[in-house]
Amino acid sequence: MRSLARPGGNITGISILATELNGKRLELLMEALKDVRRIAVLFDPRITTPKQLKILSDAAQSHGVEMAVLEAGSQEAIAPAIENASKAGAQAMNILATPLFSFNTRRIIDQTALLRLPAMYQWPEEAEDGGLLAYGPRITLVYRQLARQLLKLMRDVSIADVPVEQPTVFELVVNLKTAQALNLHLPETVLTRADQMIE
Repeated sequence: MRSLARPGGNITGISILATELNGKRLELLMEALKDVRRIAVLFDPRITTPKQLKILSDAAQSHGVEMAVLEAGSQEAIAPAIENASKAGAQAMNILATPLFSFNTRRIIDQTALLRLPAMYQWPEEAEDGGLLAYGPRITLVYRQLARQLLKLMRDVSIADVPVEQPTVFELVVNLKTAQALNLHLPETVLTRADQMIE
């Protein structure tokens, strides 16, 4: 690929900056839960690299937070990994970006609620569905971008001339119902930055 604007060859699509935003989500989670000293990171080894995990771990350590790394590379591995996070004394969880976790959102939200584990998610819709916090582009808007690209290709535009698009709007959604259920009092600095609060 030559560039996102002119990918060339037979590549195009949407770059959702998934792994790049994992660090921002960790930052927001630490800001929201200032007293937390141990955060679990749930990751898919097919998506997240050791280097990316090291960057997250260093960022957590710089705030005096220890990071527990938990791997789930299949649907069956998700629930045991979250349970292990709780057993390991994690006080919160950052759910890293991967299609696997997006397709199992309900399972993850229900399990973290059962274990009273506050969690940060990838898509704003996941906080609307009961997750505590979410930061990223709306999945519905990403699908619209994909649909527009497909229309271009159906009109015989060469795939090499269709730029790789990126989301331009990122939302922070805070679910105050979930915060109340977890007996959490989120700081004003986070609440004032929220694009949407679920009450």
